[in-house]
Amino acid sequence: MTTYRADTVWARGDSSREDFLASRYSRRHALRFDGGAEVAGSSSPHSVALPYSDEAAVDPEEAFVAALSSCHMLFFLAFAARRGFCIDRYADAASGELERDGEGRMSMTVVTLRPGVDFSGDKQPRAEEIDRLHHEAHEACYIANSVKTEVRIEAPQ
Repeated sequence: MTTYRADTVWARGDSSREDFLASRYSRRHALRFDGGAEVAGSSSPHSVALPYSDEAAVDPEEAFVAALSSCHMLFFLAFAARRGFCIDRYADAASGELERDGEGRMSMTVVTLRPGVDFSGDKQPRAEEIDRLHHEAHEACYIANSVKTEVRIEAPQ
């Protein structure tokens, strides 16, 4: 078993400008990771109106989509390298849909990955090999295996 940690730190701001009990307080916080990276976090402006959200910060919904995208990419790169395919660039315009699920709760019901991959070298994969790589990456992705969200992969052919 491997344990992963992330620290989430929030503190109430200037009490003369914020009224915590009236829900008028900043949702901005820090997300700290074990390698030393720190990212500004906040609620989504879709959930909590500005100025109490910070649209420049990462919200949990975006982080969820990014985690699925990143996990898929890392496995795709590893599997392509094992097969001798050289990748120069991988870019994914991933998106997630937040809506009421079948039980009436707000849920990220679908995450769509739209990876574009640039290969180089003499050995180029055929379309069906790229599809297989995406399928294998999806099956291996720890994050995708951990959620009930439907994850779609729309890779260009």
